[in-house]
Amino acid sequence: MKYHIPENDAELLKACRVDVMKATGPGGQSVNTTDSAVRITHKESGITTLSRRERSQLLNKKAALARLRLRLMEANYEARPRRTPKPPANAEERRLEEKRRRAQKIKQRTKPVDFGEIDH
Repeated sequence: MKYHIPENDAELLKACRVDVMKATGPGGQSVNTTDSAVRITHKESGITTLSRRERSQLLNKKAALARLRLRLMEANYEARPRRTPKPPANAEERRLEEKRRRAQKIKQRTKPVDFGEIDH
């Protein structure tokens, strides 16, 4: 499914739900007391990104938006179907020649049958 990806961040934010929370993990009091972590959920696709690396909510929002934009582009990507290459004109001829050569080698490996002397 193709998703519309707006050029500017303001339009992209309108199509998303933004949640702000306290970042967890190491970092001391500044991390545990400020609501700097940002989770952005794209409403149409359901794709969610989270950023809590920076101390600033604004920088985290920009990072989450950039990541969301990348994930939307990945969701929109459609790989072109692969075409099988056309075999060369003499490929069949070479294959048959190699087959003949291999058969000849195998014939040479077989032991000759000795019928012995036949008296009539």
